[in-house]
Amino acid sequence: MTLKLVMLGSGTSSGVPRIGNDWGACDPANPGNRGMRVTILVETEATRILVDTSPDLREQLLMAGVIRIDAVLWTHDHADHSHGIDDLRQVMHHRGKPVAGYGHRPTMAKLMSRFDYVFDGGQGYRPTVEGQILPADGVTIGDIVVRHVDQPHGSIYSSGFRFDVVCKSIAYMTDFHEVTDEMIALYAGVDCLVIHALREKAHPTPAHLG
Repeated sequence: MTLKLVMLGSGTSSGVPRIGNDWGACDPANPGNRGMRVTILVETEATRILVDTSPDLREQLLMAGVIRIDAVLWTHDHADHSHGIDDLRQVMHHRGKPVAGYGHRPTMAKLMSRFDYVFDGGQGYRPTVEGQILPADGVTIGDIVVRHVDQPHGSIYSSGFRFDVVCKSIAYMTDFHEVTDEMIALYAGVDCLVIHALREKAHPTPAHLG
C-alpha cells in the first residue's frame, strides 16, 4: 500500500514573490522559486486528507487536479494556514455533504468563531465543514491512522501529525519553535519526516536552519 505526501505549498506567510514583485534573494527566472502558502495532501489509493487551507487553496487544488477530499486537518488557525477555507465549498458540493474538518480544541474554537457560516451554514447555504475536535488518541480517516501532538509555536500551540498505514508512516511538523519530548515520541521511527524551517537566521516562532 502506498502512503504519499504531496506538497501543495511551502512558501512563507506572504508567499513568494511578495506583493510588489518582491522576490527577496530568490531568482525570479526559476519557476521553482514561486512559493504558495503552506498546504499538503496525505493520501493512499483510497483516502485523501488535506492539511490546512491556505489562501492559495483554489489554485493549489486546480494545479493538483484534486476535487475529492475525505477530510481536512488544521495545524492551527493562523491566516496563512486557514484563510482559504471558503474554497472547500466546491469540495462539499462534489461530495454532496459537508467535509469532515479536524483540529485541536483551541484551533477549532477560533475557526468556528471566525468562519461560523462555513460550519453552520445559513441564509439558504448548507454547511461546508463538519467541525470536530481531534480526539486525544487520534482518529482513523479511511485507511489512514492520524495521531497528533501539541507543538510550541510562539504564544500558541500548533498540531503536528503522524500518519500511519500498515507498515508505512509519515510525520509532518510545521510552525513550531521548540521540540518537546512528546513530539520526539510521536515522530520516532517514521519512514518520512517533513520539517518546516523558515530561514537560516533564527526566528522567535517557527523553526530555522541555523
